[in-house]
Amino acid sequence: MDERSAEHSSLYSLEFPAPRVADDEGIGPVLIHALDGFADAGHAVALAATHLRDALDSELVATFSTDELIDYRSRRPTITFDGDTFTDVTMPSLTMHAIRDTAGRPFLLLAGSEPDLRWEQFVEAVRRLAEHFGVTDVIGLNAIPMAVPHTRPSSLTAHGSDVERLGDLPRWGSAMKLPASASMLLELRMADHDFRTAGLSVHVPHYLSQADYPAASARLLSAVGELTGLELPLAALDNAAEKVRAQVDNEVSGNAEIESVVSALENQYDSFTAAQAERASLLAAEDELPTGDELGAELERYLAEQLRGDQPDAGDDTTGGPSSLR
Repeated sequence: MDERSAEHSSLYSLEFPAPRVADDEGIGPVLIHALDGFADAGHAVALAATHLRDALDSELVATFSTDELIDYRSRRPTITFDGDTFTDVTMPSLTMHAIRDTAGRPFLLLAGSEPDLRWEQFVEAVRRLAEHFGVTDVIGLNAIPMAVPHTRPSSLTAHGSDVERLGDLPRWGSAMKLPASASMLLELRMADHDFRTAGLSVHVPHYLSQADYPAASARLLSAVGELTGLELPLAALDNAAEKVRAQVDNEVSGNAEIESVVSALENQYDSFTAAQAERASLLAAEDELPTGDELGAELERYLAEQLRGDQPDAGDDTTGGPSSLR
């Protein structure tokens, strides 16, 4: 092993023997990366990763060294004290598992804490693992807080190196500069090395961004299934989402201020959805449907107007109330 290989392997340890991850036809697996910390509103990414490991057959493939990748002073681990002595500590983890979907098709899941340090070396280590296991596609999961109501289906936006493969999933459709994450860098660098990459960002009601929001996790995994053909179980997440919906509805009920916020968001959501449906219907007569890029750009423009307060009633309501739900 040369010096460069030793440097990269110091970031992780491989299980031996490694599980088989090619399908029955010898085709390599999809790699899903679900890094929590930066873009994980409603803990949707962490919930999705935990659900996949718990609900399906899962084998550990590699364990990354958090001592090398995590700054413990910026994200201090939680330690337990019983009144007399320290009894336990919860350290961050970052692992890769081989998982089989309900049809027996294998895929890889890289999940855990987003690295604070050595991003380029981390990405290179993941790339080498991906090449070792014959990975074909790389998909990243993200969850972002948005001005959307909990009473409507979770929406998302998608991006990737192969735009055609994204199908009808909405896209942002406009250029921007934004703070990077390790997940974004992974998507960029893997595409540079000819992996087919995609990213999915589910929208979580901003007033629930600090609480568990399993409806967003279910939407992420549903979209993964659309892109890859993986058959992923969603029933447990759907059931959890129904319980959260009932709890939030109960808290909202009778609180006029919060009800007005939710109502305003519902009106925005419904108006946008209706406008897009009407537009699609008109264009369908000419056999010209709007592209995903056009839909994403329209969504971005519409939400930006609301956040700037272009509609005073909705804008005023949106600034109050939700904090009581956090």
